[in-house]
Amino acid sequence: MSERGTLKRPDWFTPKLEARRTRRRYRAERRFKLYGLAAIGIGLAFLALLFYKIGSTAYPAFTENVLELEVTYDKDVVSPDGSTDLETLRNGDYATVVQNALKRYIQLPEDDADGQRLLGALLSSDADARVRAELMRDPSLLGKTHKVWVLASGDVDSHLKGLFDAAVPEADRRVKDRQLAWLQKFRADGRLETRFAWTLFFGTSSAEPQTAGLGVALLGSLYMMILIFLLCVPLGVATAVYLEEFAPKNRWTDLIEVNINNLAAVPSIVFGILGLAVFLNFFDLPRSSALVGGLVLTLLALPTVIIATRAAFKAVPPSIRQAALGIGASKMQMIGHHVLPLAVPGIMTGTIIALAHAIGETAPLLMIGMVAQVFNIPATPLDPATALPVQIYMWSGEQERGFVPRTSAAIVVLLAFLITMNAIAIYLRKKFERRW
Repeated sequence: MSERGTLKRPDWFTPKLEARRTRRRYRAERRFKLYGLAAIGIGLAFLALLFYKIGSTAYPAFTENVLELEVTYDKDVVSPDGSTDLETLRNGDYATVVQNALKRYIQLPEDDADGQRLLGALLSSDADARVRAELMRDPSLLGKTHKVWVLASGDVDSHLKGLFDAAVPEADRRVKDRQLAWLQKFRADGRLETRFAWTLFFGTSSAEPQTAGLGVALLGSLYMMILIFLLCVPLGVATAVYLEEFAPKNRWTDLIEVNINNLAAVPSIVFGILGLAVFLNFFDLPRSSALVGGLVLTLLALPTVIIATRAAFKAVPPSIRQAALGIGASKMQMIGHHVLPLAVPGIMTGTIIALAHAIGETAPLLMIGMVAQVFNIPATPLDPATALPVQIYMWSGEQERGFVPRTSAAIVVLLAFLITMNAIAIYLRKKFERRW
């Protein structure tokens, strides 16, 4: 060392060597930055590929092909006694009404059984239900002719969307040449249109892809989300307040905290087994109902809400507590008037993220029987229902090719729902966040 106490550089440490080491360090930093950018680029590329694949597969499901029929509500077929009572009209023979409308438009000999079969195969199985719905809305149509738009059959719909190759031999095609000629006649007369597939969002379970919809799953998911929110917020916030502000620091509270953290990492199917044993077998609640699904998912989401709420409380500066207590506020007043309002953004963010996590779960709902086919829209949380991820699971196992775009469309709806919820969480955090 020199007289002034500074370190003296060794003789071998020259400026040239120092510059070389500096350049090497800078190159290493640039390589590390490139590695990070490459990793991000690869991740974004796979994400874009995933969205493109799902979106391109799902696109056909967002449109549907409909045919217009001039339906005559013949009294002898619909209501032989001439009654306009709704129960009588509901039980009419609408399949014959639809067949007669087709026969009047496409003239076929009565002995052409194969032609009659192919003609009926142009329409979906719910064509008679749609014709009936028109008469139920306006009973004065009885005995009159009315234009009704009905869905094309699954094979016809898939062919019109290009899902089947029309160049293959007729014997290997599910849509025959005679049917193609009839479809051209429908199109030329303006009786064949492609519309937005509202059936996808309002339809119920069906064995045919073109009539299957997410109506039951969407409403079931909504019921469960509301129930999770109503249970998770008060229970989670109350638990976090007690553990963070009132609970003594001893082995029991340490055990509770460890268990809460462990519950957040427990496989979701374990909660399904718990719901099966407690809510169904012990309390005998309705099987496959949104009520049981909401209770099971509440157990799944509650640890996340507690952990997020405690983190929000810890983010409030201690000076806020000290100032409130210093001016004479009680501990409850300090928490309710100062700490809790300042922690609300973190609580809301954690709650929304927990909801998004819970609503995307499938395994617990399978354990409690929400995998059943439900054909009626649930009027209350006690009615049988299903959920979006479970509906995706069920459609993915169907053999009909038309369910492939249906499954991808349901995935798009679920992803849009989850992305929206996460975007709301980010917005709330940015809007109400305070910096100290």
